[in-house]
Amino acid sequence: MNQIHKLTDVQTLRLSHAAVQQKADSSFAKLMKSELDKTEGVRFSKHAAQRVQERGIEVSDSLMMDLNQAVEKAKSKGARDVVIIGKDGAFIVNVPHNLVVTTMNGAEMKENIFTNIDSAVIL
Repeated sequence: MNQIHKLTDVQTLRLSHAAVQQKADSSFAKLMKSELDKTEGVRFSKHAAQRVQERGIEVSDSLMMDLNQAVEKAKSKGARDVVIIGKDGAFIVNVPHNLVVTTMNGAEMKENIFTNIDSAVIL
């Protein structure tokens, strides 16, 4: 015999609460990630940090501020992968992750081709 089970008001309320909680958790996670990305600023990948050291690029507070501002501008325009060119060199940055993936000094930029970027920022 087929039995049709009707949810009680308490069961319906629990299911609704679980759905709302899951949505809230997801929204909270997105908000938290967004805030962390803002506060962290630009970070250097292991590869980029190694290139900075090898190429004698000085990563000053001023340079970091310039990189952070450039990434924020690029982000506001919807950029994903950007080359930031300044007096200290060129920095390839993955914008969504605020991550410098590689860098080169001024002398190395002359004969290089930048690929897999969608935007450029000149400091």
